[in-house]
Amino acid sequence: MFLSRPNVAVSIYGGILSKKNLFSLALKMSSKTASASPYFQDVKRLTRSQAKLILGSQDQPSVVSSSRTSATETRKPQISKLKRPHVPVRYESRTTSRPPPKKVLSNSAKPSKPRKATLKFDPEADMKTDDANADKQKDEDFKEKSQAKGWEPVRWKETLDFIREMRKEKDAPVDSMGAEKIGDHDAAPEVFRYHVLLSLLLSSQTKDQVTSAAMMALRNHGCTVDNILKTSDQKIGELIYPVGFWKKKIDYIKRTSQVLKDKYNGDIPATLEGLVKLPGIGPKMAHIIMDVGWNKVTGIGVDTHVHRITNRLKWVKKPTTVPEDTRKGLEDWLPRELWSEVNVLLVGFGQQTCLPVNPRCSECLCKDLCPYGRSALRYGSPKRKEASPKKK
Repeated sequence: MFLSRPNVAVSIYGGILSKKNLFSLALKMSSKTASASPYFQDVKRLTRSQAKLILGSQDQPSVVSSSRTSATETRKPQISKLKRPHVPVRYESRTTSRPPPKKVLSNSAKPSKPRKATLKFDPEADMKTDDANADKQKDEDFKEKSQAKGWEPVRWKETLDFIREMRKEKDAPVDSMGAEKIGDHDAAPEVFRYHVLLSLLLSSQTKDQVTSAAMMALRNHGCTVDNILKTSDQKIGELIYPVGFWKKKIDYIKRTSQVLKDKYNGDIPATLEGLVKLPGIGPKMAHIIMDVGWNKVTGIGVDTHVHRITNRLKWVKKPTTVPEDTRKGLEDWLPRELWSEVNVLLVGFGQQTCLPVNPRCSECLCKDLCPYGRSALRYGSPKRKEASPKKK
């Protein structure tokens, strides 16, 4: 080894050499050592692990042959000498074998033990369940009887009798201010029919009390086709205010009166198709006009009360959202002789008992037969108002 300073170097022999001579001497010694060592002659052709095995197994390394196969075949390395001194040599076989480790199941794979159900006795809930089962059994019994002759609501005749019993006083607003009562019966038949038509035209989106007051004002003014056509729009508005949509109904009254004068000689159409073509007259109004004005039953007049009660009683196969669908569902099973009665009956029942909000189910005679009433008494009536029927 050499000790170097900036400009001179001292060799192991004690001589002083310059930097140039020192570099040439180191180069000669490295080339001579590399050529004399058998490791450097064959290291390019052997891997490091093979070279370690060969050099480690010889005390004084001999010249390694140039071929890899001859070097590995001449001497086989002893495995025991290659082991680390602090690691003990393991036996190749054991006399005793350990049992295999148990498989640990994850939480999801572990079979869950069934929990024992704790029985709690609730007498009130038990009574409710018994009542519900009894009602269900009654409904099923009546369904079997009704299926033999076609679909009809369960126990509808009993329900209708109860409604008649509750309406026997006939003290609802519709009984004194309906289309049948609001016209002038002493006037000519065509004038009376004209009154019926105008009263129904004004009744949409309006309470019976307001409609009755407006019709009385028109009658006092002179409610005939010719007189209404002579009256100004402003005056008609003053007479019918505050009915719902009174400005639009002024136009309906004027246009309808003109059609009646031009096409029907001051009278109203005698057919359902002719009535529906008049401005502001829909199917519900047309059926009631035909019944009250011409004494002809062409269908059931379904307003918001009839629509609501029919769906609560489940008097239709499927729940309906449009009054016209409710009418068709009722007419499919209800006997024709009841079509004229059912409108006034259900309208008055809806005005007094089966209200849109907070219906008086506890006072109703149908509370055990009505699905809505049974649910309302057990679980409470709905807090929000039911959706009003859509116009078709």
